[in-house]
Formats: sequence, structure tokens, C-alpha cells
Amino acid sequence: MNMSTGKIGVVTFPIGKSNIIPLHNLINITGRLAKQVYIITGNAGDDVAQKLKNLHFELISHTSGSNIITRVYNYAKTQLSVTVHMVKLSKNVDTWIFPIGGEALLPCIILAKILRKSVIMSLTSSTECMTNYQQGHLTSIVVFFTKIDHFLANKIILYSPSLITEWNLESYRHKILIAHRHFLDFNTFTVTTPYHNRPPLIGYIGRLSGEKGVQHFTQALPAILSNNQDLRVLIGGDGQLKGAIEASLQDGSIADRVDLPGWISHDDLPKYLNQLRLLVLPSYTEGLPNIMLEAMACGTPVLATSVGAIPDVIRDGETGFIMDNNSPECIARNVMRALSDPDLEGVAERGRRYVEEEYTFERAVERWKRIFGEI
Repeated sequence: MNMSTGKIGVVTFPIGKSNIIPLHNLINITGRLAKQVYIITGNAGDDVAQKLKNLHFELISHTSGSNIITRVYNYAKTQLSVTVHMVKLSKNVDTWIFPIGGEALLPCIILAKILRKSVIMSLTSSTECMTNYQQGHLTSIVVFFTKIDHFLANKIILYSPSLITEWNLESYRHKILIAHRHFLDFNTFTVTTPYHNRPPLIGYIGRLSGEKGVQHFTQALPAILSNNQDLRVLIGGDGQLKGAIEASLQDGSIADRVDLPGWISHDDLPKYLNQLRLLVLPSYTEGLPNIMLEAMACGTPVLATSVGAIPDVIRDGETGFIMDNNSPECIARNVMRALSDPDLEGVAERGRRYVEEEYTFERAVERWKRIFGEI
């Protein structure tokens, strides 16, 4: 594709607040590379459109519903709304990109193929892997849609080659390309509190759901805190496990040493990250978590499971810490290992330098320019 004349369409299912930044990043990158970009979405902010004049937003409304019948009705209504917009824009768009939430839009992908447009799936996570740790009446349907989407797509973009095997995409290796959309504002995500001045505080920040493994981090806290009398814990986020986590903390003797601030806005993240001595990410499945990069940019070392593209960024004992699994025992043992590392401040500094070199907007644009050159 010649990106000087290419016209791109980006379609997203209305997504949660935790995914707004990755979507904005993709819009910014395609806006830099393509002649025109048409975005069909339910919640991408107009602030991006004000910065780039070649962006055109088609906003749709979507509500989830409290019961299965209402959810199915609203889901179908959203699909219809998106397809109407796609038909309207079909003469203006050469290639449709389906990023976050796009796997749920099978009718829209079929429509794009009928209209003889190229379809690119840009995967940030594995729907199939995530449904192993989430409950819901529609999960099996979404997984079925996802499999068909992968078959129909002209190209699939992943963050890392390791995800091909991890996400069971071996049969599509011939049409997989590697690129990420991550870049940081290093004026915002930077060190404001030197590491040696930080309080004895560790934490988890992210979605409170099963695939994130946060429940195991909570179960590890009695062992962690019993060995560190001055240590406190922050668990920031919201999600389906919020009530269970709050209840489990009340059952123990550690509740007064654990802070639960709820959802932390992106604007407030640097303040929280600059207070932590260690961020723990005990996920079962990941793509390339933004919070990991943001923490590293703030000089906060990260302890994470070896999933997704995390091992591409974190080298154990050098730019962060890797744990073998997310069992409570393994988490507790590795938290102790990380906090007792004599070179912990050096690990934090090397991690900070790494993301400042690799996760700039210019680097992201270069990667996607190569990707579009292969399409």
C-alpha cells in the first residue's frame, strides 16, 4: 500500500476506559501515515481529531444491558450501526483495520470482504485466552466469531512473534506481521520522585479480572507483609473481581496495610507510579501492557509473568524481574527476591532508559510504515 495515498478505516467495538490509550495511539500513527483515516467508534475522543486534520470520526452509541436478552439486542444494534457507516464510507476506504474490540465485529468484517476491501486484524489480546478466566453467556459466541475473523483477515498484526504460539495462531503464520502501537509521553511519564526517596510501597494497577491474576497477588499478601513489617500495598483498578478482593482483604489481618483507591485515571498514573518501589503484574495472558512501560518510564521496576510480549521488554535482573508463574507462593517469593536485590535501583534505571529509547512516537511510526509497506 502506498501510504501517501492510502485511505484507512478503523473500526472498534465500543471499548472500556482501560483501552482508550492504545486506540488513540493507533489513530495517531495511522493519521501520520495515511492520506485520510476514517474512524468508526463509540468512545474515541475528539481530542485526537483536533490534532490531526485528516481524521474523520463516525461516532456510534452502544449500551451493554443488564441481562442476556438486552445485551444480545444491543450487540446486534451496534453491529448494524457500524455496518451502515461502513457502507457509507466504502468508496473512501481502501483498507479496514479492526483493532481493540474488532474481533467481535464479524458481520462488519464479512461486509468489508464483500466490498473487496483489505482487512487487517490488529490484535492486542487473545479473546480465546481471556475467556478461560472470565465468565459470560456470550463468550463462546465471541470466540467463534474470532476464529472466523482470523480466517477472513488479509493480515494479522501482533506485538511479538512469541504470541503466534501463545495465542494458537500457528495456522495463520503466513499472514502475520509484527508491530506494536505503543509510545509514551516522556514529559508526563517520567521520574518525579527519586527511587531512594520512595516509601516502602508495592502495588498492582490494572483491570481487576481473572486473566490478570490479581486474585493471586492478593492471596500472596499475607506472606509478603509478614516478612516486611513496614511494607504497604496499593491495588488500583476496577473490574469483576473488585468485590471479592475487598472481601478477602477484610477476612485477614492486613486490610489496614492495603490501599484500594479504585480506578486510577491516566492523568493520575504518574503520581501513583512514582510512589511504588515495585509494580507486580501476575497475568495469565497479555499482549504488551501499557502499565508496564509507563511504570518503567517512571523509574519503577516491574515484576511480571513471562507472557505475551513482556519477555521482549523485561530481562530478569536487568530491566525488571520475571517470575515462573502466578501462584501466590511464586509471587511472594519473587517479590522478596526483587525487593532484596542489591542492584534494584540500577534495574529501575536500566528499565527507564530502555523504554525511553524504544517506545517513542517516531519508533512506532517507523514500524507501522514498514508494516503498511508489506500490505
